[in-house]
Amino acid sequence: MKCVEGLVERGIIEMESSQHFLVNQRGDSKISKKLLFTTPFLRFWFAFVSPIYKGIKDGNYDEFYKNYENRKAEFTGFVFEELALEFLRDAYADDEIKNIGKYWDDKNNIDLVAKTKSGKTIAASCKYVDSKIKKSELNNLKNTCKEVGFEPDICILFTKKGFTNELKALKDETLRLYTAKSFKLLLDK
Repeated sequence: MKCVEGLVERGIIEMESSQHFLVNQRGDSKISKKLLFTTPFLRFWFAFVSPIYKGIKDGNYDEFYKNYENRKAEFTGFVFEELALEFLRDAYADDEIKNIGKYWDDKNNIDLVAKTKSGKTIAASCKYVDSKIKKSELNNLKNTCKEVGFEPDICILFTKKGFTNELKALKDETLRLYTAKSFKLLLDK
């Protein structure tokens, strides 16, 4: 734990806790915190380069490419979630996000949960995939929230490519849909 504290103090990693309080639950002490590298470069380095540094140094990149292909979706999905989190902070500046984070327990995972100063609860799903997101993704998010024990005031879906027409037809004040193009807002700061 002393090593972890040292890395936190140096800004290399951070500890993330599940946001149980955002869904009106007390935190379960059995739910582990997550250790996260603070920048995408550090995550990339320690996930793909550092473990096989000797081979890369010797000019052998096969293992790197194999590992990267096997974990590319996981890596890019995490970065996409982080961008979505920042996007929500900016997009809801008028209603000011009071708290935001991720929710997880032994059975469930919600990519993003937030509470606004006006008391609204937001639940979001982030999918960095090359196909259009279907209504089933919204149903999955709502079912997960129900299983956790809350009903979000606003559901948000983030995706790389877009949404089916059926899902677009459901868009209203309680359902918001954003693609990777929406993140342009982050560049306009």
